[in-house]
Amino acid sequence: MRPNTLIPLAIVALLSLPAAAQEASDATLSAGEGDATPLLADADASAEDPVEVDETVEVDDADVLAPRDAAGVTLDEFLWIARPIVVFADTPADPRFVEQMALLAERPDPLIERDVVIIVDTDPSARTAVRTALRPRGFSVVVLGKDGTVGLRRPAPRDVREIVRAIDNFQLRQEELRQGG
Repeated sequence: MRPNTLIPLAIVALLSLPAAAQEASDATLSAGEGDATPLLADADASAEDPVEVDETVEVDDADVLAPRDAAGVTLDEFLWIARPIVVFADTPADPRFVEQMALLAERPDPLIERDVVIIVDTDPSARTAVRTALRPRGFSVVVLGKDGTVGLRRPAPRDVREIVRAIDNFQLRQEELRQGG
């Protein structure tokens, strides 16, 4: 499978997770107590066998742009390391959110060259640190520099070409280009 096809698959998987969780929750609520017991037993069994995570594993280019949930990150984690592109929406079903994620997946190479990470926040009620810091209203695309400053903020989906052009105009990116990196 080509690396360019992995990103759209990852996005589709990410977008389908909330729906699958909701369906499972609905099934548990609508089923009788006898039917729900095996689901709870499976959950308990997985809690007893914790999965070990090796945090020293290197990530390939396809995983670099895998969207990260804003609930698990802070913007300080990326300071001087990467340029976050934060995509906000009030729900993962927002057509603008779906379009933006598809646009980002279409051309990953220019984003990878510019040390981009993609962060998504589709739950306003979660009040994540990222949402609190950037205070979006509804759908929003925010591109930050490595120094943490907001370089681009738009209320509508943007293609990679426009995002890359904005990044290339960041002062720190200009310095990187002058130094040959």
